[in-house]
Order: sequence, then C-alpha cells, then structure tokens
Amino acid sequence: MTPDDGAGRKPRRLAGGLFSRKSRLRWLARRVIMTCVLIIGLLFGGFLWFADSVASLRTPDGVKADAIVVLTGGYLRVEQALGLLRDGAGKRLLISGAHPSTTPTQIRKVTQASPDLFSCCVDIGYDAIDTIGNANEITRWIHDHGYKSVLVVTNNYHMLRSLHELRRADPVTEFIAYPVINSDLTRKAWFTEPDVLRTMLSEYGKVVLSTMRDWMGIERGTGLRTEDAPKTAGTPKS
Repeated sequence: MTPDDGAGRKPRRLAGGLFSRKSRLRWLARRVIMTCVLIIGLLFGGFLWFADSVASLRTPDGVKADAIVVLTGGYLRVEQALGLLRDGAGKRLLISGAHPSTTPTQIRKVTQASPDLFSCCVDIGYDAIDTIGNANEITRWIHDHGYKSVLVVTNNYHMLRSLHELRRADPVTEFIAYPVINSDLTRKAWFTEPDVLRTMLSEYGKVVLSTMRDWMGIERGTGLRTEDAPKTAGTPKS
C-alpha cells in the first residue's frame, strides 16, 4: 500500500531523478553525444575527401609557366623541380625553405644538377621554416621578379595545404600544381600501410587546423626565421 500524508492524500512523487527522461542533465548529455557523433562524421568524411583529392593528383603533361618553386622537405622534390627547369617548363627556380647551413654547392652535388643550370637560373630561400613561411617567401620572390604563373612542386600529400597557403598569401598569381608522386595511392591499399596512413592523417590534421584558423580569423605567424623580407641566394658562378 502507498502511504498517505495523514489527510488521506497520496504524496506527490518528486519530478524525476538526476538522470530521468526529462532531466536537463540527460538532455544535455544527448546533445553532447549527438554533437560528438556529428563532428566525428564530418572529420571522417573530410578525410575521405582529402584522401581522394590527393590520390587524384596527376603531373600535368607539357606544362609551362613563368617560373618554378619547390618546397623543401620531401623525397625527390628538388630533383623533380630541377628536371622541369632543365626541360624549359619555367625560366627560373626557387628552392624554398632550405636549411641555413646548406650551401648551393651541396644541393647541386646531391641532385647532380648541371653547374651551368644552377648558376644561371636557381635561387635558394633560407627564411621559411614551415608551409606558411614557404608561401611568404615564395610570394615575395614572385613579386620581385614579376611572375604571373608559377609551377608548384611538392609531394602529392602536401600539395593541397601548400596551394591553400600560397593562394591565401597571393590570390593574384596562378599557381599550377606539379605533385611529386612517390606512391600511387590509386593502385594500392595505402590505408593498410602504417607509414602512409600516418602521413596522410598528419597532413589532413594540418589541413583541418589551417582551415579552422582561417575560418575563425586567427592571425597566423609569418613562418619565417626573420621578420625582414626573405633572403634568396643565387648559386655562385663556380
């Protein structure tokens, strides 16, 4: 039997516990879970888009531009860019983001490039320390020479972020992607290879962060070793 309150009336039951159906805490928990599921879904869908975009990149045939730039840091990037310069795809080449201790002679010997080609048509930028710095260093070099179209050489997984930063720094110049493809992602189950998957996830995370930074209007750094205009060095005539 249900006890009454002494006046023949049954006591009113308290309006739900902390986790009852209509409690505010439970409502908030449902909203948090739904938001997390939505964010995870968006991130996963974004990664699939990113992976498909990277896998779809192809080196253009017979492409020509005013100049060529290569972002250091990946396998065979500089060699590919020097090959384009040698074939006349551009009039001049900037190697952006070289370490300050690296000399033009060292780069020439490692890449086995022609001394004549190096001495006449190659500049080396030493100020950039990241992709944002590459974009700033490249943009100033482009404007110094008055170029209108530029071939961008970097690894395929790095191309989307590189173009994003370049176009943000210089929306006027035409940047043409020339991806270095070390591994054809369309012909292999790359997601089963830990190193490739780790690289793709890391680069996708950087793309997400740079997109969020721009969307939220967060000021980005210069990505340069100095606050002055980036220095570029031509190869000595020796």
